[in-house]
Amino acid sequence: MIKAIIIDDEPLARSIVREYLQQHAGIEILQECNDGFEGVKAIAQHKPDLIFLDIQMPKINGFEMLELIEQPPAVIFTTAFDEYAMKAFEAHAIDYLLKPFSKDRFDKALQKWQQQNQLTEVKTAQQVVVNEEIRQPEERTRIVVKEGGNIRIIPVHEVHYLEAYDDYVKIYTAKEMFLKKKTMGFYEQSLDAATFVRVHRSYMIQLNQLTRIEPLEKDSHVALLKSGIRIPLSKSGYTKLKSVLGL
Repeated sequence: MIKAIIIDDEPLARSIVREYLQQHAGIEILQECNDGFEGVKAIAQHKPDLIFLDIQMPKINGFEMLELIEQPPAVIFTTAFDEYAMKAFEAHAIDYLLKPFSKDRFDKALQKWQQQNQLTEVKTAQQVVVNEEIRQPEERTRIVVKEGGNIRIIPVHEVHYLEAYDDYVKIYTAKEMFLKKKTMGFYEQSLDAATFVRVHRSYMIQLNQLTRIEPLEKDSHVALLKSGIRIPLSKSGYTKLKSVLGL
């Protein structure tokens, strides 16, 4: 039996997916979720094989929700995304369904997943998340993290600096530190380059937190932040920082 979860803030959209799925005897709907928060909990609890996921939802969008899941299931998007965005993630998602979609289109998406699943070539949801072409605007202004069973939304203006930590990134605010399973390269691409600068292989700082640049040893420098934290600057990072500051 295939285990499925429907995640969409629109009751009508969920009812359509439910109706179409009920005509497939080998699929069991484990839960229907109103938003991404419910989706994260439901996936952790039920460990479904497949989810039907809306992208534009309140609180956190579908891509942000997927970032919070260590081993995401296969995903078929149900979305009102524009044509350009759909083309961008068509090669990465199992499939997408443009609302309103017909039963025939729905069945084709399901068949596509079943064929890929049999060939063990299912693309992971994480591959979709890292595609910059399909990132939503709000993802550039906030970072969503998971703390135990809680989900925190951190506005990027509260972030002082980021530090690489093995397969994670440490995100520092005035009083707290959060771990996110991402790379520094990911944040270098996704955060505003006029606000955040990667000054070292392991560090990225918010320019608003910078008070001064100090020489350390021969040809080396550190950035002093308002909090008193001293961040090492690589040679290329020092050059990049001076360029951004117009020095």
